[in-house]
Amino acid sequence: MKIGLYGINTGACAEPQTAIRVARAAEDAGFESLWTAEHIVLPDPQVPPSPAPPELAFLDPAVALSFIAAKTRNIRIATGIVILPQRNPVELAKQLASLDIVSNGRLIFGLGAGYLEPEFRALGADFENRGARTDEYIEVLKTLWTQEKPQFEGSFCQFGGIQSQPQPLQKPHPPIIIGGQSPPAYRRAVLRGNGWYGFALDIEATRKALAGLSEAATKIDRPAKLGALSLTITPVGPIDIDQVRRYEDLGVERLVLLAFGKEDAQVAFVEKTGNELVRAG
Repeated sequence: MKIGLYGINTGACAEPQTAIRVARAAEDAGFESLWTAEHIVLPDPQVPPSPAPPELAFLDPAVALSFIAAKTRNIRIATGIVILPQRNPVELAKQLASLDIVSNGRLIFGLGAGYLEPEFRALGADFENRGARTDEYIEVLKTLWTQEKPQFEGSFCQFGGIQSQPQPLQKPHPPIIIGGQSPPAYRRAVLRGNGWYGFALDIEATRKALAGLSEAATKIDRPAKLGALSLTITPVGPIDIDQVRRYEDLGVERLVLLAFGKEDAQVAFVEKTGNELVRAG
């Protein structure tokens, strides 16, 4: 089981020196990856379905991960997730390719379609068509990352006669991990993703989500070039080695754990997890 750490750009880790201390502790403890969260803005006051109070700081994922990559050696860096339809995909392709290069090929690209209408509205982004835009933008990114002479003609994005260099260091591109716990997200992961990511799921919720992925796979021909769909979960609350084995038995390949509290508490959590789960695994 690969063990990752969630939230390296938010909460206490929105302070750069805290993020570096936690990141280095995670690398030393044997963690496989460090994951960012993303909300460009949050509703104020907080109202459902907003996941966090408006005062919670989120560093930009690309900026935070570039900084962390420069201060670590081998641990992978991951967006968990970027809200793709809020972004300009041509600009994002450049940012992520650059991040893959400066990290020496350590990037995992996690994405989702988003769900906070006030956030979309503040950005002038298209909330109603966010699913269709997400699907198209994934293909835009792949086109810019892989084609010698990129050309694209879609409903929302069109280009030709351009170059977007450099392309990512990883070939054909960084792993694309698609988040979400809805039938469209499951279909998107099966059709377009190297992996799927479920956030805040216990064992039973994970089993239910995997059933949704299996159902989607019966209706969609997964491209052979994508290989097997990898499974990443952020579990609910603290877990022990027995729970790790239960996730493993379901086919989960990576657990991305939440760390809470101030700097010392997060470092202590990382060190304890390294001893009890990472090295034990």
